[in-house]
Amino acid sequence: MARARFLTGLLLLLAIIAPASMAQLGKTVPISTGSDEDHQLTAINAATDPAEKLKLIDEFSNAHSDDDFQIIADEQYVNYYINAKQYDKAFEYGDKLWARDPENYSNGVNMVRAASEKGDTERVFAYGEKTAGILQRYRGAPAPAGTAADYWDEQKTRKLEQVKESQDYIEQSMLNAAYQPKEPAKKADFLARFAKIFPDSPNAQHALIDAVFAYQQAQDTGKLLDLGNGVLAKDPNNVGMLLVLADYYSQAGTQLDKAEEYAKKVSALCDTAKKPENVSAEEWKKQNDLQKGLALSALGQVSLQKKDSAAAVKNLLSAAPLLKADATNYARNQYRLGFAYVNLKKKPEAIQAFTDAASVDSPYKETAAEKAKELSALKPAPKRKPQ
Repeated sequence: MARARFLTGLLLLLAIIAPASMAQLGKTVPISTGSDEDHQLTAINAATDPAEKLKLIDEFSNAHSDDDFQIIADEQYVNYYINAKQYDKAFEYGDKLWARDPENYSNGVNMVRAASEKGDTERVFAYGEKTAGILQRYRGAPAPAGTAADYWDEQKTRKLEQVKESQDYIEQSMLNAAYQPKEPAKKADFLARFAKIFPDSPNAQHALIDAVFAYQQAQDTGKLLDLGNGVLAKDPNNVGMLLVLADYYSQAGTQLDKAEEYAKKVSALCDTAKKPENVSAEEWKKQNDLQKGLALSALGQVSLQKKDSAAAVKNLLSAAPLLKADATNYARNQYRLGFAYVNLKKKPEAIQAFTDAASVDSPYKETAAEKAKELSALKPAPKRKPQ
């Protein structure tokens, strides 16, 4: 009589990391009931003293250095060192385990957990990507020789369902880790990588959008445009992405017609958008106002770039009350408005716009205040005497 691979501590581990039950993916190592190996593993599992448990694992490992029981020994080491929070040792034995059993899915879950607890984003992604690959290969695996196709498909469906929550755990761990880097470029790279690993996930599009915003912060124009246009190719009405690209193009003074098209599209979408059921009326109004305000401000900037200051004033004035709750975007809008009035030679209005920009805490505060001061100090040009 035999039983499936003995995974010491696995149930405890899964209770900690996720409520999933795990199907076996990888090698199966049979252990005969009542055998020496069975007694050794039972003793390891029963040991409560960490030093004694490690000693028993060492003895089991030394007795099976050249056979498949070493897979079980490496699993024992991985679980032991994760519970002891000695993560580098857990990684060491996890890598050894994968060298012996490359398709060991449970090892991937353990490695992601260890990397997450250590706060090692690079390892979370390396191990998570490898584990996702195991699942992808299993999904596409043909029926083994001598196994009926229908039976194989049924077995695969059952096992994939059993690991679903564990896979959700891995996906969520990777998404959480992607947001950890403080450097915008690194954060963007991880978010874009996440979307590539999980293209069918509901989180993929959100990750791509956040990656574009992060590339914008990092001033990485090439990656911003590549990702942004990629998102719009799949979702042409994506308001967040339309705004990012309209803002970039209008500010950079390039592809102004496209910037105008995108900004107008956002404004129209905001006018017809319906409130989601899970968002309060107050939050929905705040979000919708901000999006429309940003669109109008981008249109104002497009007009400034096209030397149409009158049109710029019209759009920037309309944007101002919608952006009032967002200090930085409001200040930028008023700063733009100040220059539009300067171009129209409307000094009092320009001073007021720059003063408004300086009235809130934002990166424009000092520069706008200086502009208002400079304009106020200018004396009116002397009137010409009639000839």
